[in-house]
Amino acid sequence: MLQTVVHYGCHIFIPLLVALIWYKRFWKLAFLIMFSGMWIDLDHLLATPIFDPSRCSINFHPLHSYYAIAVYIILLFPKKTRLIGLGLVIHIIADTIDCTFM
Repeated sequence: MLQTVVHYGCHIFIPLLVALIWYKRFWKLAFLIMFSGMWIDLDHLLATPIFDPSRCSINFHPLHSYYAIAVYIILLFPKKTRLIGLGLVIHIIADTIDCTFM
């Protein structure tokens, strides 16, 4: 239960904190862009079962693979893609919480 609260809390509150601290003037837009990193969870639809609380997403699902993570890190560097990259990297960091509790 605590793991789930921490996991989903990280998906929501870390992007919110980043937006409020570093993107004050347009924090709502920054938060929405970073929060859109949740869309990579659509790759869970390719797995059977779709949701397995004992499964580590990292390197199991295609959009959570090490190759995809490398692309997300690269997205951090150009200013135009930085918020998208931040959202995706924050998502991956939050997903590692499931892997550490196993």
